[in-house]
Parts: sequence; structure tokens; C-alpha cells
Amino acid sequence: MKNIPIVDAHHHLWDLNNEHTKYSWLMVTEGEAFFGDYAAIRKSYLLEDYIKDAQNQNLIKSVHVQAEHDDDKPVNETAWLQSLADNHSSKLPNAIVAFADFSKNNIVEILDGHQEYKNTKGIRQILSFNKEEPKYSHASEDFMKNTTWVENFKNIRNRNLSFDIQIYKHQMKDAADLANKYDDVLFILNHTGEPCYQTEEYIQSWEENMKKLAKCENVAAKISGLGMFDPQWTIDSTRIFVEKTIQIFGIDRCMFASNFPVDKIFNTFDNYWESFKEITKNYSENDKKLLFSSNAEKFYRI
Repeated sequence: MKNIPIVDAHHHLWDLNNEHTKYSWLMVTEGEAFFGDYAAIRKSYLLEDYIKDAQNQNLIKSVHVQAEHDDDKPVNETAWLQSLADNHSSKLPNAIVAFADFSKNNIVEILDGHQEYKNTKGIRQILSFNKEEPKYSHASEDFMKNTTWVENFKNIRNRNLSFDIQIYKHQMKDAADLANKYDDVLFILNHTGEPCYQTEEYIQSWEENMKKLAKCENVAAKISGLGMFDPQWTIDSTRIFVEKTIQIFGIDRCMFASNFPVDKIFNTFDNYWESFKEITKNYSENDKKLLFSSNAEKFYRI
């Protein structure tokens, strides 16, 4: 498996030396941080840095997911990424998942702007909200309970755009309702459903809610981001989330991703991918191909 082709289905780039970029989330103090110590990644992470981190893996394509470059002018990030892809010999990133806020009145204008760039394949607006633990709330409100937001979501239809949905387990019932309402849209669950804790009780609840979401055939799962909630992760501690996600969604609806450079806080690019390889070492060659590359190519149309 050493040279198995990899399509990294979720990574970020950012340029902190550009006066027109914000990345406000990266500037918070450690006590206010959503996870970990952002100081470790509070520096530009450019395409050359990503390629260097990935140099020991057979990386053939990548998917860039919006990094909250500037919520007021999100199309600028897409323009920058398209320029990188057009002008670098690697042609990375091959797909762009851009930001749009479906609670805003200008949603059609923003979606139109993103789609002026050929690598735009999807949209993400992080929906993770936890009223009980505000530190874990990335979203300002539980948008799936906002009727305006849900109604405005119709504007993603008929655009050949997928939606990367990032939520916690207690939001998965609402996510399933959204996926059923918009059953002509492909939803891609981010970061393994964000399992915050590793207790037996939590894992059981996470699994039950993942099953509710997996009933929607238009939902796929991205296995990534496990370092965010388990900084001391090991292959053994993450195995249960990897294997259960594959069991729940099936081989045909799962894919692996690095979440770099965010997960660089916790481990190396090689260690993440080698852990995926170790966990799946007894899978068939076809199943490995689906998980490591083909599914990502299919879901992101690259």
C-alpha cells in the first residue's frame, strides 16, 4: 500500500501575508480556541508547504475546503485558489469547496460568483453548534433550525454543487431532514461527524445518530479531523471511528482526508495516511482504491 494513489478530500491553504485576507478564527488566543493551540498554524500555509508535507505520499489530487478567508468577500478565496491551480505544475487544488452563508440575502450573487471559477465543486458553511458547550460552537446559531436559512438553501439546487456539512451528532436528525428535503443535492459529512469524546456512552450515541444520517442515500462521509478532539490520538483510538463510519455508510460512500494544516497541530501528514493504510490493510484492493481516491474523485467530480 506504500504507493497507493491518494486524493486528499479535505485540506486548507492560507496566506497571512496578504493584506486583503482575514482568517479571523486563526487569531484567537489559546483559551478561546475551538481546539488545540492555533499558534502552531498561525502562519502562511501555501501550496508549496502542502506539497512538501505530502511528499512521501502518492498524492494525485486534492480538494480545498474553505478556510474562512473572509466571510464578507468569500469569492476572493475562490479566485486565489483557482489562480494557484491554473499556474502551478501540480494543478492542485483540483476541487474548491467554497464558503457561502445561506442566511444572507445575497446568497445567489455569492454562488454565482464562485461558479465563475471552473474548480468550484461545492459549498461549505460550518453548522457545528453546541449550546451546552459554547467552546465547541463554530456556528453562531443552529442554522438548520432557522427557517430562512433552510428555505434559502434551495439556491444550491441545479448548480451541480455538493454541500459539505459539518455538524455534531445531536444535529444529525436535522441534517437528515435537510438532506431529505433537498434530496437532489449531494451532502458530504465532514470530519467523521466530529466525535468530541471517546467514552463508550458517547460513541454509542454518535453511532446511533450517524445511522440516522446514513439512511439518506445522498449523504457521503469524509473520514478526517480526528485529531481535533483527540490530540493524543493513536491508530487504536481512532480505529473505532474509522471502521464504524465505513460500516455505517458503506465503502461506496466514504473517503479519507488529511484536514491539513489544521491537524498538523496533532501529527504529521504521513502518520495520518499511514494510519488509514494500517486500518484498511486487509481490505480488498478495490475497496482501498475507493476509500483513498476513487470516491473523492466521483463525489467532487474531478
